[in-house]
Amino acid sequence: MKVRNYREVEAEPAEGMPGVTVRWVISEKEGAPNFAMRIFEVEPGAETPFHVHPWEHEVFILAGTGLARSEEGEVPIQEGDTVFIPPNERHQFINNGDAVLRFI
Repeated sequence: MKVRNYREVEAEPAEGMPGVTVRWVISEKEGAPNFAMRIFEVEPGAETPFHVHPWEHEVFILAGTGLARSEEGEVPIQEGDTVFIPPNERHQFINNGDAVLRFI
């Protein structure tokens, strides 16, 4: 078992995403063979790319406000919300607030 505070993991710039950082808090490096846990921080006015891939996302909003975008439109998100994105659904997270949008 390994326990640590997420702040102990260095925040890295997310590749190709200005204003977005990622912390790989659980990954293969810790011995996780199937899944990874990442914490994203999106600065005000920043966003993730509008992209698609063959795996799903289960997202928990830790702090801030923003929008979850799909091809069907945009849905407001805030602290405490959960977001499920099925495989092959184009998606994006947008920080339209004035504080960091943080999610797992």
